Amino acid sequence: MQMQEITFDNAAPIDGYGPGFFRVGGQVIEGAACVTETGARAWGGYEDSATLLALADRVDVILIGAGAEVAHIPAPLRRALEDAGLGVETMITPAACRSYNVLLSEGRRVAAALLPV
Repeated sequence: MQMQEITFDNAAPIDGYGPGFFRVGGQVIEGAACVTETGARAWGGYEDSATLLALADRVDVILIGAGAEVAHIPAPLRRALEDAGLGVETMITPAACRSYNVLLSEGRRVAAALLPV
C-alpha cells in the first residue's frame, strides 16, 4: 500500500480534540464547534440552526459530530438543513473529525458541527 501525506493548502484542518474542546488550525474552541475550511467558531449546539444554515452557499455537506455516541439530530434541524440544500451526515464526533479532514484534503465543500466528547 502506498501512503500519501495529506495536505490542506490554506484550509484549516481539525488538529485535535479532547474532553470539552477542539483544536482547529492551532486555535482552541471550548465546547461545541462549527468548523469550515476557513477556521472554527463556537457553535450553540442543535438549537443553533442559524450558524449552520448560513453555510448553505459555501458547503455541500455538514458532518454532525453527535458526541461520544451516535444519536439522531432533532428532526426540525435536519429538515431545515436539507431544505436549504445541505447534505447531513451524523456520526460520533471522532469519526466526524477524521471524515472532515479527509474530505477537506480532497478539496470538498464540507463543514463539521461538533459536540464535544
